[in-house]
Amino acid sequence: MPMSLPARKAPAGGAGVRRWVVTIVVSVVALVLTLVVISLSVGSSLPRTSLQDYLPVGVTVLGKLSSSERADGNANGTAIGEEPLQGVREPLVEQNGQGGYLNSGQPSPLTRKIESKEPDPVASGDTTSTPDEDSSNESQKAEQGEVSQKAEQGTCDLYHGEWVLDSSGPLYTNNSCPIITQMQNCQGNGRPDKEYENWRWKPEQCILPRFDARKFLELMRGKTLAFVGDSVARNQMESLVCLLWQVDVPQNRGNKRMHKWLFKSTSTTIARVWSSWLVHRSTEAVGIAPKGIDKVFLDVPDETFMEFLPRFDVIVLSSGHWFAKRSAYVLNGNVVGGQLWWPRQAGKMQMNNVDAFGVSVETCLTAVATNPNFTGLAIVRTWSPDHYEGGAWNTGGSCTGKVKPLDEVVRNGFTDAMYGKQVEGFRKAVKNAGQQGSQLKLMDITEPFAFRADGHPGPYRSPDPNKKTQRGPDGKPPPQDCLHWCMPGPVDTWNEMLLETIRREFERERG
Repeated sequence: MPMSLPARKAPAGGAGVRRWVVTIVVSVVALVLTLVVISLSVGSSLPRTSLQDYLPVGVTVLGKLSSSERADGNANGTAIGEEPLQGVREPLVEQNGQGGYLNSGQPSPLTRKIESKEPDPVASGDTTSTPDEDSSNESQKAEQGEVSQKAEQGTCDLYHGEWVLDSSGPLYTNNSCPIITQMQNCQGNGRPDKEYENWRWKPEQCILPRFDARKFLELMRGKTLAFVGDSVARNQMESLVCLLWQVDVPQNRGNKRMHKWLFKSTSTTIARVWSSWLVHRSTEAVGIAPKGIDKVFLDVPDETFMEFLPRFDVIVLSSGHWFAKRSAYVLNGNVVGGQLWWPRQAGKMQMNNVDAFGVSVETCLTAVATNPNFTGLAIVRTWSPDHYEGGAWNTGGSCTGKVKPLDEVVRNGFTDAMYGKQVEGFRKAVKNAGQQGSQLKLMDITEPFAFRADGHPGPYRSPDPNKKTQRGPDGKPPPQDCLHWCMPGPVDTWNEMLLETIRREFERERG
């Protein structure tokens, strides 16, 4: 028995050693785990990261964006074009004429003004934020998401906003587009300043995308768009052709009755039909109005463009300025008024030129919308403001010296009256057309362009090197064009609005 005691102690001692070893191992593991926890706790005080920061930025709808591009393009850290967290969408992104995106690299000055109003925390060295700032950022994201959603759904108002300077400049020059009418080639005619080319329109609630020529041509693949109206309509048509020319040189397929440009890459046709009043015109004698005076038949649409109407998928209608010229107005076969003409013996006129314009708009648009052979989209561009000072177009009016947008618009009674009658005529036509009135869309450019007194040729309407650009000794200005628009210039914005209008309508039709 006494000899067996050591034998029993040996196993007990071995067990103790094993327990000691296990205790040491457990302690080491516990120490390691404790150090890991401490390390993670310390790491949590570093600038915050997310899972996105550890993953490569993939291909988005805008292409590939690097981490540096993401930081430059958007101060809240979400790559422009990616889908932010919590279903919030970023504002629409501007595009350039070559089909790329300005935000896919260094953002333009305009983009910074629009999308990065708050200081960039990375640039300022502040890499932390408080819970209040977090909630503010989420609120800002939500607000931006609402703005983008409005724009995508076509509910964003394009026509109220401000002009902002964009040093990226126009998408074409007077040297890169050979069809600019000489009177609108302001740089070619010696205009010394160029800042008027660098202002872009920024709506209050969304971003008007920069004109994308490839997108336009694809949207209008196999289709025809026609401008119908006077020389200001020609001004817009030439602007659109110049914008598209930068990606696809068109073929001239026009004739005396209709100017046409075919862009073969997508079989897209841009056309122009001259129609100074949009209603029937004749110089034959009617009632008390003798032969030779233009007779404007206010209740008869212009048969010239109505003949071509079924060929068009989109038509842009504009008129009004010819109602300032000498003419007589005919309604229901009777002469009811005139402009710069009216015989004294005829008594008081029943209708002046402003009211006559309103009737002509209703007549033309009703005829377009109810034409059974026209199933396209009719867009009415509203009154294009002129900026004559000190007189009218034919009495020495001037816009010399205007080099940037006006800070405040000086109201023009005639412009306001003509614009009001145009909108009233549009609304009446929509009502007259009933269900077909949905084909009519209003492109309301009047208010934004009332600020752009700087965008007209003024005295720079010819290449004559001896042209007068200053008032003479008698105080009278040289001959001016304060109605049409320099190219490139503000008129190009009309086609940005046109592209956005067509895009919205086509997407709505597709459901």
